[in-house]
Amino acid sequence: MSDLILRDARDADEDAIREVTLAAYSVYAPIMGPMWEFYQQNILETLADITPVEQIVAERDGSIVGTALLYPSGTVFHRPGGESATLVWPEMRLLAVAPAAQGLGIGAALVKECIRRTQQSGTTALTLHTTEMMQVAMAMYERMGFQHAPELDFHPAPDVTVKGYRLDLKART
Repeated sequence: MSDLILRDARDADEDAIREVTLAAYSVYAPIMGPMWEFYQQNILETLADITPVEQIVAERDGSIVGTALLYPSGTVFHRPGGESATLVWPEMRLLAVAPAAQGLGIGAALVKECIRRTQQSGTTALTLHTTEMMQVAMAMYERMGFQHAPELDFHPAPDVTVKGYRLDLKART
């Protein structure tokens, strides 16, 4: 595999980021059933307004093969149902690797870059959210030291739990 370049996204990357993200997450459409349409719309809305986020891309051979969003602490999210949540720590969201590039360590490289940036900011933890259907991602996060933090869990639908994970950066210094 040629060298992987991790960098901040540029305006010209917008279409490739959207394609990679939707391709990566569309594998969950059959599992999600009717909820997929809502989730896909949420992904598109998130990518359309990425302030105040750091958008990181993984580039190989001139093509974007992965992407992640890193939100700063203090960011306010509005959840379905009207309630809001304010991030206590930075949060990584929408980690995505192009299906053809999965299994090559690109996801782990993006997570490590988010960890590095979070440590540079002097923050004590990094969080993320995932679901049970994302077993490969959950296993990777746990291998990298993230632990389930039930107090960060939320329920966008009665039978759906979005699990919060936190990485304690104080323990890594």
